[in-house]
Amino acid sequence: MDIPSGFQPLFRSSPVLDLIGPLYGHGAGADLVVGMRVEGKHCNARGTVHGGILATLADVALGYATAFSSEPPAGLVTASLNMDFSGSAQAGEWLETRVEIQKKGSRLAFANCAILAGAQPIAHASAVFLMATPVLPAR
Repeated sequence: MDIPSGFQPLFRSSPVLDLIGPLYGHGAGADLVVGMRVEGKHCNARGTVHGGILATLADVALGYATAFSSEPPAGLVTASLNMDFSGSAQAGEWLETRVEIQKKGSRLAFANCAILAGAQPIAHASAVFLMATPVLPAR
């Protein structure tokens, strides 16, 4: 599978990310870009990437970029995730995220994310995170 230059396997995973992955990362902290190549397993009956996959990609990108934008990384729990879909992608297309952290307070953090297929935006997400326990070590 062709992965764009500069992307490496994502530095962290979980059972659900192992299921939908592989996911790739470029950059760090607030500048983290999460990418993935759409496969058949990510698509709905219409042959386009399922909205649930896009929501998971957004949640991961928003959470990891926000958590790892500070040292030590913050422990975050997603309190709210809102999605707007403006396009779609098919198997073989490369998706990547662009995160903008709005605010990190002592109890809550707010961030926005665009998901692009190539240069075309296909979804926008916004999230609110509860600042919880410190982040667990990568497995």
